[in-house]
Amino acid sequence: MNLLEIRRLTKKFRGLVAVEALDLSVSKGQTKSLIGPNGAGKTTVFNMISGALLPNSGEILFNGHRINGFPSHKLCHLGIARSFQITNIFQGLTVFENVRLSCQGKTGRISLLGSVDNLKEQAKETGRILDLIGLSEKGDELAGNLSHGDQRHLEIGIALASMPTFLLLDEPTAGMNLGESRATIELIKKFKGTLTILLIEHDIDLVFEVSDEIAVLHQGRLLAEGTPGEIKTNKEVRQAYLGEEV
Repeated sequence: MNLLEIRRLTKKFRGLVAVEALDLSVSKGQTKSLIGPNGAGKTTVFNMISGALLPNSGEILFNGHRINGFPSHKLCHLGIARSFQITNIFQGLTVFENVRLSCQGKTGRISLLGSVDNLKEQAKETGRILDLIGLSEKGDELAGNLSHGDQRHLEIGIALASMPTFLLLDEPTAGMNLGESRATIELIKKFKGTLTILLIEHDIDLVFEVSDEIAVLHQGRLLAEGTPGEIKTNKEVRQAYLGEEV
């Protein structure tokens, strides 16, 4: 069953067609990567799914319901969470506070009678997520003092704290060194299969390692779609994306 389904999605910017008549689906529990050269339209697709941009035409369906233009808070309550290309955290708060705020945002306001129990539950969930992302020993550190790799992992933790069923990961290894990228691959593997994931990533080794299926965009259109093995041997992909002469 498809959790996300995109039908004939199109976005134009002053006559420039960034995404054209795109059909794309992501099945429940699947990890799917969206790859392509710079300017292929990948982030524009993410921005339309996450409500930051309105499509000119087409449909975005989540669990069978049309979500075109839904605001981020409504998408969050539906179970959609997103990380960004540029790290998006509260630099002046501790690591623990960053994740706990996301937990609180999911559960809503705390009632006076239930505040103690709610806070305990949120603290417990925050601790579980920090352990998952490998930052349990850095909970009291200011987020702005973390290394770049740890900040990226914290952002993923913030997304996970909203208890999503569908996770959009926008270049999670951007700016990382080899060791940090390896740690990110292992982190994604921890929740692979338990969450549905759509991933934009330029690290092709990561893409091939974690993806069940890969979709390749080129000039706003779907060039190819298939398993990692099928994409590796696709001549059009190797020419357009990998720059190979075949």
